[in-house]
Amino acid sequence: MKVSVMDLQHGDRLIQDTFNSVGLHILGKGAVIKAEDIALLLRHQVEHVEIEERAPQPGGAAAEVDPAAEEAVRAEKTIKPRFDFTVQNYQSAFLNALVNGHFDSSRVDHAYAPMVDELAVHKDVVRLLLMLERDDVNNYTHSIQVGTLSYYIASWLGYTKEECYQISKGGFLHDIGKCRVSLRIRYKEESLTPQEWKEYQKHTVYGYDLIQNSNMDQTTALIALQHHEREDGSGYPNGLVKQEIHPYAQIVAVADEYVSMREKNDSDKPNNLIANLKEMYALSFGKLNEKPVHTLIQHLLPNFIGKKVHLSNGEQGTIVMNNLSDMFRPLVKVDSNVYRDLSKSRSLEIEEVLL
Repeated sequence: MKVSVMDLQHGDRLIQDTFNSVGLHILGKGAVIKAEDIALLLRHQVEHVEIEERAPQPGGAAAEVDPAAEEAVRAEKTIKPRFDFTVQNYQSAFLNALVNGHFDSSRVDHAYAPMVDELAVHKDVVRLLLMLERDDVNNYTHSIQVGTLSYYIASWLGYTKEECYQISKGGFLHDIGKCRVSLRIRYKEESLTPQEWKEYQKHTVYGYDLIQNSNMDQTTALIALQHHEREDGSGYPNGLVKQEIHPYAQIVAVADEYVSMREKNDSDKPNNLIANLKEMYALSFGKLNEKPVHTLIQHLLPNFIGKKVHLSNGEQGTIVMNNLSDMFRPLVKVDSNVYRDLSKSRSLEIEEVLL
């Protein structure tokens, strides 16, 4: 049975040895497919494999399928391997930029475009973002998450497919200039000294130069240069104000701030996304452009309906409705006939949002 690598399922068994286009042996006959195997095949650009016939599923074709569960499985099978593949390619571009002062822009498109194409079919963005969060946060995983969220914000704002890709790629490459900042400064756990902070801020200028040296467009370079500018002039490197910041850079700035906020969450509250969105809302008054911030919030909040949550009183429940008058304090069902309206129960808080 010949299937596309994108349609492989956990537990499928190969009936033939698998090789890449140059004859390198990838997986052996009899291998039982796991998520990392799909990622390996994608990295080697293997398109199809031969597997054993699958056993019929209980209930046959008439069996009911939960659309949310189906999308979650698809995300695990497609987005995660794409993410891992893109991480490796970003690392390669990062190292080439460090050593040579430029990187191969065609390889960036080769690695990143397929992932962006895959994002368009996933509607539950909250689940997707949670799935892509990593314990091993580094410059590579951070940049891909920013690119991913930039894509969604741009699409929600009504940009064309081509514009969404450019904005997303700008988010993907926004921190490429950090390759020229010393490791000691990048990974320092204590507060940076004024001189170190001044050097760290140069990553925006370094990124602008590296992208231009790699024969990429001016707009992508501007995103790298301006993603830390703030509307009140408090940002860097040039202290620009609202009307001087490129609209694409404003979108990436929102995605970067949100992803950074998620990475800084306390370990005892790892998934307090609603609190993070509330913080983002506050930043839309003078720091970040209000349009991408409010668009992010308006499109993520409906994704919380149906999600399980832990409340500060120890109860676990499910969000069943968002309150229009207080959008960060939804209605939560904790039992068959028990509801907690957080807009009225002001002492209760959501401590964690679960997948």
